[in-house]
Amino acid sequence: MTLRLKDANLFKNNAFINAEWVAADSGSRFDVLDPATGEKLTDVPNMGADEARRAIEAAQAAWPAWRGLSARQRSRLLRRWHDLILEHVEDLASILTAEQGKTLRESRGEVAYGAAYVEWFAEEAKRIEGDVLSSDSPNKRVLVLKQPIGVVAAITPWNYPSSMITRKVAPALAAGCTVVLKPAEDTPLSALALAELALQAGIPAGVFNVVTAQQGNEIGAEFTSNPLVRKISFTGSTAVGKLLMAQAAQTVKKVSLELGGNAPFIVFEDADLDAAAKAAFASKYINSGQACICVNRVLVQESVYEDFIERLSKLAPKVNPGPGAAEGSTQGPLINQRAFEKVDGLVQDAVSKGARVVVGGQRHAAGAIFYEPTILADVQPDMSCFTNEIFGPVMPVTQFSTEEEAVQIANDTPYGLAAYFFTRDSSRMWRVGEALEFGMVGVNEGMGGAENIPFGGIKESGIGREGSKYGIEEYLEIKYLGFSGIQS
Repeated sequence: MTLRLKDANLFKNNAFINAEWVAADSGSRFDVLDPATGEKLTDVPNMGADEARRAIEAAQAAWPAWRGLSARQRSRLLRRWHDLILEHVEDLASILTAEQGKTLRESRGEVAYGAAYVEWFAEEAKRIEGDVLSSDSPNKRVLVLKQPIGVVAAITPWNYPSSMITRKVAPALAAGCTVVLKPAEDTPLSALALAELALQAGIPAGVFNVVTAQQGNEIGAEFTSNPLVRKISFTGSTAVGKLLMAQAAQTVKKVSLELGGNAPFIVFEDADLDAAAKAAFASKYINSGQACICVNRVLVQESVYEDFIERLSKLAPKVNPGPGAAEGSTQGPLINQRAFEKVDGLVQDAVSKGARVVVGGQRHAAGAIFYEPTILADVQPDMSCFTNEIFGPVMPVTQFSTEEEAVQIANDTPYGLAAYFFTRDSSRMWRVGEALEFGMVGVNEGMGGAENIPFGGIKESGIGREGSKYGIEEYLEIKYLGFSGIQS
């Protein structure tokens, strides 16, 4: 398949180590497919531990000079990278849609969203500040410095293959760290295009490296065991995050983990039901439901339960599944056949246990791995679709009686990434907002991402925050300097 790009140089099919485009040592490669059609886009190197080690060593060699630049110098380079990303939005969106499947509209939005992180952290680079502390002696001075942690190994997912990269790489570079990135095997092309633009922006050799692999086990093991790597940043499943965390413990690396979610969306009887339905719908079906913060389970107070389901069902016909690049498509395919089988299995399980299909519930005519926008009513909290992250366009709905019951059901999960609720009661806004055990809570909104908010969860949804003024702290070490013997 040939993509029509304004700048064909952005379509790369080799890895990027020390500013060179390289193949795997073995010559092995794997295919990158268009999920909407199954058509081959290209193939990329299938790398392992040896190539990852060389990329880490290149990053380590580049680190002294990179951290030695002034914050303003790093800021200017990041700003140039940001500008180039925006200059190439259409090409980057075309690449993203081709390998991931989401609509071009969503892809354009993601590229702009990712660029916003680069701009934000270009500015935050100039605001890394320490402290002068009071001393217990007139002959002593106490300082606190913040310094870059060192080489960062980043692993990113397929569902947001552009913005999840910039959300990690931009703060790391701004802080003065160097990076080795392993993108998801389904979506490596967006990462390689961003590396090309980083090179054009003047970011020095070895500062940003990309290694590709069909299976990440070898590279992940090298990332976690190599003593040159001082920090692991991972977005993906909770199971893999736990494994990386355990492996990283052997060399006591700093970790940032953004893991699974099971976001509740609570609708109280005093809510603006139209606004709540639109927000739930928009949050559920973005990226075909393949987002960690999208609505995973809807809890509706019993007095407005059937009314709310009816409002949701009237919105379903507005969704038009189809290939992401096709005009008029508003929902792309799932990422692969495994994802389709998981989603369909969750729906069939729920129906077999008494859930009611309001709309959807099966494969869509658009293609083999397209799933109909689906609403399931009368779902019970012990059903698999209610307890597991669906990662597909399926909305399970259940009912509750009291505020206390809603909070209890919402919190009854090992995950704690995002939660949402709608109410007009200002006191309830505070009570429920504080009682929900989640890192991000939307009150009368279905939360979207933004570069200025601290993104991340609690419990088994992860450690650390990305974005905002807090995001750069994840890539810094705090050092105490004590000066004694000062003559007064």
